[in-house]
Amino acid sequence: MSRDRIEQLTAERIARRDAQIVERLREADEAAFDALYQQYFQRVYAFSFARLRNHADTDDAVQETFLSVYRSIEDFRGESSLLAWIYGIARNTVNNQLRRTCSLQRRLKNARSFLMRSDLLMPPGTPEDELHLQRCGSQIRRRLSSVADWQTEVFVLRHLENLSVREISKRMSRSSDSVRSSLYRVKRLMLEAIDSGSARCGAPVLGERPSW
Repeated sequence: MSRDRIEQLTAERIARRDAQIVERLREADEAAFDALYQQYFQRVYAFSFARLRNHADTDDAVQETFLSVYRSIEDFRGESSLLAWIYGIARNTVNNQLRRTCSLQRRLKNARSFLMRSDLLMPPGTPEDELHLQRCGSQIRRRLSSVADWQTEVFVLRHLENLSVREISKRMSRSSDSVRSSLYRVKRLMLEAIDSGSARCGAPVLGERPSW
C-alpha cells in the first residue's frame, strides 16, 4: 500500500473518530470530553506554550481553550478538521491572554505612578477622606480574601523584599511557574480592588488623569 493511501486512510479514521466525539459532546457526554482532552491536549499545550513561553500561563490558556471547545461545540460545522477548529480557539485564547498581560503591566505602572502622585500632592486628609480610604481598604480586603496565605507571602517577598522569582521559589519550596502564577493572581485581584474602590470612593480610576 502506498504512503499516500496510508495517509488518506489515517485521515479518514481520524475524521470518523472526531465526528463521533463531536456527536457525543453535543449529547453532554463527559467521557467524550475526556477523550477529546486526552487526544489533543499535548498539541494544544505545545501550540500555546510556543506563544506564551510560561507554563503557568499556558496551563490557564489550555484549560480555557478546552472549556471554550466544550461550550461552543454546537458551532463546529465540520468545514475544517476538529483539530484546526480547536487551534483557532486556542489562538484566540492565547492572544486574549497576551493582551490581558500587557494591560496588567500597564495598569500596574499606572498604579505605582498614581500612588506616588497621591503621596506627594494629596492634601492632609479630612474625616470624609478617611472614610473613603476605609471603604477602599474594605474593597481590597474583600477581593483578597480568596488568596491563600502563601500567595500573600509570595507577593510580599517579591514587591516588598524585592526577591527574585527564583529566590522566592527556593524559599517557599514551590516551582517558579507556581510563584509567577500566584503573583499574577494577586496583582490582578489588587488592581480589581483598586479600580472598584476608586469608582466607589470617587477617586480617579487608574489610567485616568487626576484632576489636580
